Amino acid sequence: MQSLSATSGDYLAGVQRYAPAVLGWFVALCILAFGSAPAAAAALERDGPVLIGVLTGSWGPTPNTAGLRDGLVELGYRENEDFVIGVQFTQGDHTAFGDAARDLVRNGADIIFTFTVEETQAARQAATEIPIVFSGMADPVRAGLVDSYARPGGNITGVAGLWGSMGGKRLQLLQQMVPGLQRVVFPYSVNGTEDAQTAKSYRKAAEILGIELEFKPLSSEEEARAFFARLRRDEVDGILSPGDVLLNIPGLTLEAASGQGIPAIFVAGFYADVGGLASYGPDFYSSGRQAARLVDKIIKGANPGEIPVEVNNDIEFVINLKVAKALGIEIPRDVLYQADRIIR
Repeated sequence: MQSLSATSGDYLAGVQRYAPAVLGWFVALCILAFGSAPAAAAALERDGPVLIGVLTGSWGPTPNTAGLRDGLVELGYRENEDFVIGVQFTQGDHTAFGDAARDLVRNGADIIFTFTVEETQAARQAATEIPIVFSGMADPVRAGLVDSYARPGGNITGVAGLWGSMGGKRLQLLQQMVPGLQRVVFPYSVNGTEDAQTAKSYRKAAEILGIELEFKPLSSEEEARAFFARLRRDEVDGILSPGDVLLNIPGLTLEAASGQGIPAIFVAGFYADVGGLASYGPDFYSSGRQAARLVDKIIKGANPGEIPVEVNNDIEFVINLKVAKALGIEIPRDVLYQADRIIR
């Protein structure tokens, strides 16, 4: 088996359009020379390392993947000896999930690791027996991927993030940070199931907060780029970035935040690390570490359908004061007190 080690710097260099970086971590990437795919039950008893195939719409390994790797190491597993992580990423293209999932199966993945609803659906269609572990999905029950949190059923279990239900609080925090916030836009992919559902919580919150909220469903990256190119600070006071990376909308939001000076709030903290004003949602690195315990159970022979789905309760509110200063925004002191992490 061949593997490639990539530092976060290499990762950033390879994902110029997309900025989700977790600085300082290393993750082993298998180039998917796994060999022939064994049956799921026998796979976890193999003499070599357990092969964990990651299916992601991102541009490379995600914070969840780094968390999974670190979590397994903390549990005593040795990377490249006891387990190898291979990543199939589709660069925001949801239509590529099916082929990417089938490639993981063909190349012998023992466990498939996912994040979103769409990734997990593609993995389930491609792998009816191989265990699937998701990490960070908003609500797997509402998505119809598991029967219940207590007994998920089938070959799926994982860690839920419930970030879709946090939309109201996220919008409220943006209003508290940006004086005179009136007009906010929420751009999202029409193929992002969870973001479409999140739009409902944003609509309700906007009515309560007295905010004029524009919903912008987008169907292609070209359409997304054209939309952001037209966006101007005198036309919109803030942007709600989606939780899904489809169509590279979070990356385009970062570009608009810096290029057009528009305040933006994100779901995940790493966007605040790399240029977003703020974020509010689950710590996805923590979700990955939490998922490592479920992977450990599967490696030891547990049926994924009988492993209860867990919820990541590690919610963080991150503020980037350097970005606030560049935007000419003075964050109120009472809002700063609410922050779990402040980037100065």
